[in-house]
Amino acid sequence: MESSRREEFRRNEKLEQLLNELNGILAPSEERIIEKFQSPKYPLILIVGAPRSGTTLMMQWLASTGKFAYPTNMLSRFYGAPCIGAKIQQLLASPEYNFRDEIFDFSREVSFASALGKTKGVLAPNEFWYFWRRFIPNTELECVDEESLKKIDSKNFLAELAAIESVFDKPFAMKGLILQFNIPFLASIFEKVLFVFTKRNPLYNIQSLLGARAKFYGTVDKWYSAKPKEYELLKDLTPYEQVAGQVYYTNRAIEVALEKLDCIRWLEVKYEEFCENPGSTFGKIADKLSAQGYEIDRTYAGPESFKATNELTLSEEEMMKVNRAYEKFSGEELKL
Repeated sequence: MESSRREEFRRNEKLEQLLNELNGILAPSEERIIEKFQSPKYPLILIVGAPRSGTTLMMQWLASTGKFAYPTNMLSRFYGAPCIGAKIQQLLASPEYNFRDEIFDFSREVSFASALGKTKGVLAPNEFWYFWRRFIPNTELECVDEESLKKIDSKNFLAELAAIESVFDKPFAMKGLILQFNIPFLASIFEKVLFVFTKRNPLYNIQSLLGARAKFYGTVDKWYSAKPKEYELLKDLTPYEQVAGQVYYTNRAIEVALEKLDCIRWLEVKYEEFCENPGSTFGKIADKLSAQGYEIDRTYAGPESFKATNELTLSEEEMMKVNRAYEKFSGEELKL
């Protein structure tokens, strides 16, 4: 699949090699550090949702509030030793350790721009995939079977997150898309967790996914991102049916899983409502965290609103194909 990506989205092999070497050197020290940690003491915030539903904006927004720790582009490069990476990041970028502005030139403002989930800037949020893949068997965003779940190194996964949390002394927030089809498993290993489920108008979600395919591969014919359990039913259908089914089945899987959890452990956030009033979402998150025993500073100084990118660009013919496809799976017509 790597070779089918457009050039701008291919990996930098020299960087991959260097990071592999660096993390190999640091890993033994990291192992000694995490021996004293067991599990995060604060609630972990995990963002879930269909691809192109607003998960990246949600992550950027949470990071920008200053109330949460999160995986930065810098921290992501220390995927084999994230606690050490967190300490290095603090040394270089935290005002607490600034000495006469010797090297204090990292921007601490979080931009709300991204390209297919990829952000720019040392302290911008990162999807942290390489860290997740240290502990879980799947390399793609798909459901992990029961036997494979038993092989996940939950003990060290929890210990690493606890160690990172200890450096920042804040709740840690990150995307959980890589295991969002296994929410019951995640809920079982974390004593305190808040799943933030972003949900976008399906029409615009489907349109955005078609655009992501074209941008990433140069064609809409190749599968992009999350694979729900129904992937085998979808993979040989038309691109419009694939994407409509991807959005519908991903949302349904998350909804079914969350409804079985205590309501203090999850929050559904509609993308359009969030963009209109992010401060309201902040209050709801604070309430959920409070119900789990963590009182966050409720002072909100973030953006009053965001411009929702819900602008119809599909042709009339494409709209008909998308509508038919979505109704095929959901039994409902798409609405603007």
